[in-house]
Amino acid sequence: MKRIVLFLLLCSQIAFAQKTNQCGILIPPPSKVYNFLSAYEAGAYVRTILDSVNWKQNFTLLEQSGINNAYATIIRNKRFIIYDNRFLTALDQYSNTNWASVSVLAHEIGHHYHSHLVSGNGSTPAKELEADYFSGYALAKIGASLGDATAAIQKIAPALGNTSHPGRAARVDAIQKGWYYAKGINTSSTTAARPAVPQPQQNPPPPVSESNWINLALYGNSAMTVYLSDDGRNYSPVLLKTTQPFVFKYEIYNYGFLRLVNSPNAETYKLIHNKDYSIIWNRRANNWTVVEVK
Repeated sequence: MKRIVLFLLLCSQIAFAQKTNQCGILIPPPSKVYNFLSAYEAGAYVRTILDSVNWKQNFTLLEQSGINNAYATIIRNKRFIIYDNRFLTALDQYSNTNWASVSVLAHEIGHHYHSHLVSGNGSTPAKELEADYFSGYALAKIGASLGDATAAIQKIAPALGNTSHPGRAARVDAIQKGWYYAKGINTSSTTAARPAVPQPQQNPPPPVSESNWINLALYGNSAMTVYLSDDGRNYSPVLLKTTQPFVFKYEIYNYGFLRLVNSPNAETYKLIHNKDYSIIWNRRANNWTVVEVK
């Protein structure tokens, strides 16, 4: 049986062990020059990206110094992208291209484009890959080379994934797929120049397929150990934390299996890829059960 890969759903932020933020993303070394984005310039690049996918802005762009980060969020039912000017400057210098910061903005726009924050469940590897795909697509549309589109992730994404973000190779692959979808096999020359405003496009990128992922949430007062399998024979224990959904991936089958207790006589739930499931307490039957969330 192949190994089951588990990811906890937590945050939705980009930001080194030099130092890392709470999502484990590497913070580039500080820059001595702070000349990247004024609020006006950042807004211009956001509009450029939105024009490239023919989409109307539904969020507020906000600069906040000292957070060493850039992230999409919802505050009091209002959407925001919050970024640190100096962090993005440092990222550009660390990546040797001014496109790095633009790609980060595109990634965060991707979260709002696909409404990733509406559920309130935070980041998942599938969501991050979808935002990466969007970033690659958008940067191709506004003139970035493939190397420029992946420069930021190549530098700040750890090789191994964590509970909310996939590893570097998967993220680079998602960006490349988005870039190739927008531009095919054509390549643009590498340049550090920032993108010019393009004409609006009529074909926004399709979402990254999440067919290999299953979302599972536990609703109860305490954590629970469940047992997962990709072949229905060999099960692995997994600790679920209450109200903290996670995403898991089965590597070779189109479905997975779940048991609430480690016993061959226990009820076995067959879980289908690209579905959301919840473990809840059934008051009538006086036991735990697994239900699909429609």
